[in-house]
Amino acid sequence: MCGIQAILLADSNGMASPELFEGLGLLQHRGQDAAGIVTCGSKGRLYQCKGNGMVRDVFDQKQLTNLIGSLGVGHVRYPTAGSSSMSEAQPFYVNSPYGIAFAHNGNLINAQELKNFLDFEAHRHINTDSDSELLLNIFANNLQKTGKFRINEEDIFKAIKDLYQQCKGGYACVAMIAGFGIIGFRDPHGIRPIGFARRKSDKGYDYMFASESTTKMFDQVLLQLLWDCYHRRRLFSGGCCDSSYGVKCEAVIITRQKVTRRQLVQVQEIAPCMFEYVYFARPDSIIDGVSVYKARLAMGEALAEQVVRKMGNKMDIDVVIPVPDTSRVAALQVSHKLNILYREGFIKNRYVGRTFIMPGQQTRCVGFFLAYHDPVSHTASNGCPLTGNFLSLTRRKNVRRKLNAMALEFHDKNVLIVDDSIVRGTTSKEIIQMARDAGAKKVYFASCAPAIRYPNVYGIDMPSRHELVAYRRTDDQVAEEIGADLVIYEDLQDLVESVRKFNPSLSQFDTSVFDGKYVTGNVSEEYMAHLEAVRNDKAKAKNDDNSEILGLYNSFLK
Repeated sequence: MCGIQAILLADSNGMASPELFEGLGLLQHRGQDAAGIVTCGSKGRLYQCKGNGMVRDVFDQKQLTNLIGSLGVGHVRYPTAGSSSMSEAQPFYVNSPYGIAFAHNGNLINAQELKNFLDFEAHRHINTDSDSELLLNIFANNLQKTGKFRINEEDIFKAIKDLYQQCKGGYACVAMIAGFGIIGFRDPHGIRPIGFARRKSDKGYDYMFASESTTKMFDQVLLQLLWDCYHRRRLFSGGCCDSSYGVKCEAVIITRQKVTRRQLVQVQEIAPCMFEYVYFARPDSIIDGVSVYKARLAMGEALAEQVVRKMGNKMDIDVVIPVPDTSRVAALQVSHKLNILYREGFIKNRYVGRTFIMPGQQTRCVGFFLAYHDPVSHTASNGCPLTGNFLSLTRRKNVRRKLNAMALEFHDKNVLIVDDSIVRGTTSKEIIQMARDAGAKKVYFASCAPAIRYPNVYGIDMPSRHELVAYRRTDDQVAEEIGADLVIYEDLQDLVESVRKFNPSLSQFDTSVFDGKYVTGNVSEEYMAHLEAVRNDKAKAKNDDNSEILGLYNSFLK
């Protein structure tokens, strides 16, 4: 999962970099591995800065000042393909044709096929394992076919339409063509989110594309967006809409002269990723016309009903406690619906990032590695191999670094812990143990998401199937594995209705991690085996050990 952004200011002498910097900071929850900005100044000159780390670490005042230009693209990275090398930080750039900077969120399921095409037929060199570089070069190759000295909107729409036929998977993309403008589009199924907004300025209108509606420019036009979404029945959300929610797959091209929008592919339904609403998106975002906050409140209500169904007359919960931060909204509603006390029992260390998406490079500390989301290397600094027990230990240590249980809220109580999801089970197991260590008598664990039994192939770096705690396990077996007295999962249909009730036109969602049904099709067992081979702990550790390859066009200097 990544965060993408593009800005075009009406004032040709303005600076887009400060707004890109601020916007990427608001999208930081979507990726903490790397950040980058490319801007375009006079005469089509491009300026770039990108590197590994948080937004605040990659950019300083001097670098932002040197990012000249009134239009630009930005990206925060959480890698699902490739390595954590700085060379794979986005945006990517190609000088031919026309000078294109490109940023992408998602994952392609036919990456090898595209790589072969670009190598053997298009003769374009691919320097990394990133899907974003493939998308960029497919787009560039399609534009190259025009053979024109200067292109227009028709040429760009044709290139994107051809890209739709070539690239399979879930993707949301922004691009900037030097001296021309910015472009935004998403995959035909609308799996990955992107939206656009405009803001009135002294020189005209400023425009922005972004993964979520929480960036500054979106915030300033929020009332206008809400009016369009709910009163005029128009949806300004990532390349889809026109007169109703039913129009799908619009690409948007923005120049200083005009905004051009066109539906390029006819599809029956879009299928937004359900995990955006469960976990990834900020609660103050609106995605595809649905308030994430309201959706999570509804998830909490549905989860409370599931708790009642599961426990029946054995209900003996004394207190509802959320796992910070994503599950707080749902936990509040669970507490309200059950009429059971809500308490903050876990105190979060706010200087530790989201464990699900922490960067691949690990922190070395006093003889052991502290794992973030991606696993630690399988070899210690002295060359000795590290065991699976050691990897599990470092993950548990990381949970303890992030959360601290207050005995005051746990001692001598039966607690219902609410979390957004259960993936590997390592975090859940440690949280349950922390609750018991703090004196809890019984620990029930409720998940706002159904059991995750399948990998995600559209841009979420889920572990392999065998590393998912619910894979080939019943709910009771999961409870035993993580040490809970009872595990309660949200019902899938209830989860879908919790989101759809706020936009009835969304009749389909990508719920593949729960039910194994992939909306794009073409996800074969061979592809799944390949995916698991590159996503398992050992493969990731190898990638991290050999991650630095040649990074082109990068001026990341401190």
